[in-house]
Amino acid sequence: RCVRHALEHVECDERRVWVVGMGKASARMAASVESVLGERVSGGLVITAEGCSVATRKVRVLEAGHPLPDERGVKAAQELAELVTEAGDDERILCLISGGGSALASLPAEGVALEDLRSTGELLLRSGATIGELNVVRKHLEVLKGGGLARLAAPTAVLSLILSDVVGDHLEAIASGPTAADPSTFADAQTVLERYGLWERVPLAVRGRIEAGVAGRIPDTVKRGADVLKHVQNRIIGSGSIAAEAAFKRGVELGYHGLLLSTTVEGEAREVGTVCGALVREVVSYGRPLSPPALLMFAGETTVTVRGTGRGGRNQELALSAAMTLEGWPGAVVCAFGTDGRDGPTDAAGAVVDGGTVARVRKCGRDPRAALADNDTYHALAASGDLMITGPTGTNVADLYFMLVDKGER
Repeated sequence: RCVRHALEHVECDERRVWVVGMGKASARMAASVESVLGERVSGGLVITAEGCSVATRKVRVLEAGHPLPDERGVKAAQELAELVTEAGDDERILCLISGGGSALASLPAEGVALEDLRSTGELLLRSGATIGELNVVRKHLEVLKGGGLARLAAPTAVLSLILSDVVGDHLEAIASGPTAADPSTFADAQTVLERYGLWERVPLAVRGRIEAGVAGRIPDTVKRGADVLKHVQNRIIGSGSIAAEAAFKRGVELGYHGLLLSTTVEGEAREVGTVCGALVREVVSYGRPLSPPALLMFAGETTVTVRGTGRGGRNQELALSAAMTLEGWPGAVVCAFGTDGRDGPTDAAGAVVDGGTVARVRKCGRDPRAALADNDTYHALAASGDLMITGPTGTNVADLYFMLVDKGER
C-alpha cells in the first residue's frame, strides 16, 4: 500500500524502469511496483532476508544473510552493482530500501574480504554500539553504502522509496544510505571503533582501509552537493513513527486511554525495560499519567551490550527486565517486539510479559536475574511461555513497545 500510494504521487515519466533494492521488505515492495507499473518494468534485482521472498514476475528476488553478511549477499550485491552501472541515461532506476539492507547487500571494498566485514560487524554488535555507529563503519568498508549506489548509477535517474527502521528517519542511516549523502568520514569510523575498544581487534584490512581514508589516499563516501546526487530522489514512505501512530489509534478505538510517549527511544534494552515496568506500576498505583484502562507506547530501537554467552535479542532483554520490575503486579502487560518478526539471532519477534512472568520462569527452574546477566533471555521467556513468535513479516520499521493496564474487572 505504501509503495502504490508513493508511485501515485511522484512524477513517473514513460522511461523504462529497472527495479533494485535491499532489505527485509524489498521483495514485497518489488511485487507492488510490478502491480502498479506493469510492462514499464524492464527487470531488476532485490535482496531480502530468508523467509521474506514473495513471487514477482520480472524482478529477481535473492535471499542473503542477516544480521551478518554472507557469500550470497556479496554475490547478489555484485549483480545489483553491475545492473545499476549498466542502466542507460534514458532509463530510470527505482531503488527499494528497507531495514536490514545494510547486512543483506554487502559488497566489500577493494582489499576488504567478507570475513573482515563479518568479524568487524560482530564485534560492534556485541559491544553495545548503536545501529548508527555500526553503519558509520560499514559505509567506509563497502561499495554500495554511503551513496555508493548513486555513484555507480550516475547519471541515470534514481528514485528511492524507503521504509525507515531508523530512529529519526535519517536517510544516511537507513540501510547505510545507498542513495543518500553521507556526513560521516573515515575519521568518524575510526572514532567509533576506538570508542568501543575495538580498533586493535578489528582485522588488519579494516584498519588499513580506514587509515588510508583518513590520510586522503582513497575517496570518502558521497557528500552533500555531489554531482552524482543531482538525479536522485529519496522518499520515505513508511517508518516506525507511522506504525506507532497506527497502533496507538487502534488502541484508542479499543477503549484504552492512550499516550504515545516517544518514537525515538534508544539506549540499553534492560534499562528501557525497567522504565517500562515502572510506568506500568505508576498507572496501577496512582492512575497517572493515565487512568486504567491505559495504553502507553514507545517506538525506537534499543541496544544490548553482550557480556554473556546466552541467546536472545534486544526486545526479549527489554521484556524480561520489565517483567522483573512488574513481579507480582496484576492487571498489566508489557510487550516489546521487532516489526520484522525477528529479534536478534532468534525465531522470536519479542515477548509479552506480565506480573507472573518471573514466577513462571522460576517454576521452570531458571533464574531470571542470571538469564539477564548471561544475555540468555530467549530460553527464560520460552520456559515461561511469554515469547512472541510471528515468523518473518516481510517488513521492518524498528521496534514497538506497549504497556497495557486494564481495569480490575476487565
